[in-house]
Amino acid sequence: MVKISVLQHAPSAHLPARPGDPTPTSRNLDPLMHPFARARERTRALNAAKMERMFAKPFIASLEGHVDAVETMARKPETLDIVASGSWDGGLIVHDVSRRSKLLHIEDAHKGKVSGVCFGQEDRLLSCGVDRNIKLWDSRKGFSEDDSGAGPSQHKPLSIFPGKAAFNSIDHHRYDPLFATGSNLVQVWDETKSAAISNLTLPTSTETVTAVRFNLAEASVLASIGSDRSFTLYDIRTGKAERRIIMQMRSNALSWSPTFPTTVLLASEDHNLYTFDIRSLNTPTQIYKAHVAAVMSCDWSPTGLEFVSGGWDRTVRIWKEGVGTQPEVYHTKRMQRVMSTLYTGDARFVLSGSDDGNVRIWKAHASDKLGIITARERAAIEYRESLKARWKADAEVNKIARTRHLPKPVYKAAQLKRTMLEAQRVKEERRRKHSRAGENKPKAERKKVVIAEQS
Repeated sequence: MVKISVLQHAPSAHLPARPGDPTPTSRNLDPLMHPFARARERTRALNAAKMERMFAKPFIASLEGHVDAVETMARKPETLDIVASGSWDGGLIVHDVSRRSKLLHIEDAHKGKVSGVCFGQEDRLLSCGVDRNIKLWDSRKGFSEDDSGAGPSQHKPLSIFPGKAAFNSIDHHRYDPLFATGSNLVQVWDETKSAAISNLTLPTSTETVTAVRFNLAEASVLASIGSDRSFTLYDIRTGKAERRIIMQMRSNALSWSPTFPTTVLLASEDHNLYTFDIRSLNTPTQIYKAHVAAVMSCDWSPTGLEFVSGGWDRTVRIWKEGVGTQPEVYHTKRMQRVMSTLYTGDARFVLSGSDDGNVRIWKAHASDKLGIITARERAAIEYRESLKARWKADAEVNKIARTRHLPKPVYKAAQLKRTMLEAQRVKEERRRKHSRAGENKPKAERKKVVIAEQS
């Protein structure tokens, strides 16, 4: 009898497991059978990079209500979408970012500009201004019962703390009913007392304090920056200044890292941002260069992996921690100088307050899709991300991924700045070349930032 060999295939291996599932496909994984696999993958990576730029539409909405520059913003702790903003017109607004509505609008919270705002305990809101007053508000009392939103509500503060000088900044202690203010000195206040409970300053210090911030982990540690180019650390338990550095140029804003308690970020007048480890303040750990004018504000993402900065050059820039160049750049035709920036609590959105009186909402990642994402969409997005990461060294993919279109004034200013820095470098090189050997030693960029350290 003839023996016949029969190829047998189990039908279950070639049919969908459940109704609606895709039909299983068989693939030969031998690389010799797929000579064009690499070229095909590169094309997909190129298309992924192009699609990211095509879908990069970061601007979401503008929150109106202020009639002058928005100088200060604060996020309510333990919430994702409640943000307070203060303006030069003396107005104070509490925004619900998710609904794009106002929860509270106080038109004349202060006479003159509101220079600082922060949330306290139990839905309380603190604001300070150049009228030498600190005011404590109840943020739950929003519009009247009809909820028409026809106009600003008539509010009276829960308490007023009078000061002797115009206040520039305010920040609340994370756990205790204490808050700190910056004016011509740093003061610590108790919510239950009408006068400051302690004054923190160095005996030799004569600066105007422009910003104060409590550390997020070690809540008794307080940092301040001043108009005399200083950055100072205080301990409210001892009631005195612990350490102080003098920098080349003054800082405009500071922010503590939420994940690394010893890391602090400074936004400087010299167009750069600096991260310092407070255990070693003689040199910054990283310099971030891209702005073409003074950096006015900065804020860390709650993840601690990114931070946002806003500058006098009318741009908002989002940086990766530890990467000092090529940040994401956001700009619009109508946006003027950016005075304040803020991350939302879920790290998905960025808010910017500018000279034109608007609080703008941006995506933290420009090409992110808003709304519900299906499992197939999520898989496709992750595949495209992995392709871009794998092919980031390719010249064409890299060029598409890093190219950003800038407004003409910003582009020209960056061009001019590069020319000036190159001329300065050449001049120093020639001076060194024509000097006695070892007389003019080159100095690292990080060594030039801090002039003196006091403790």
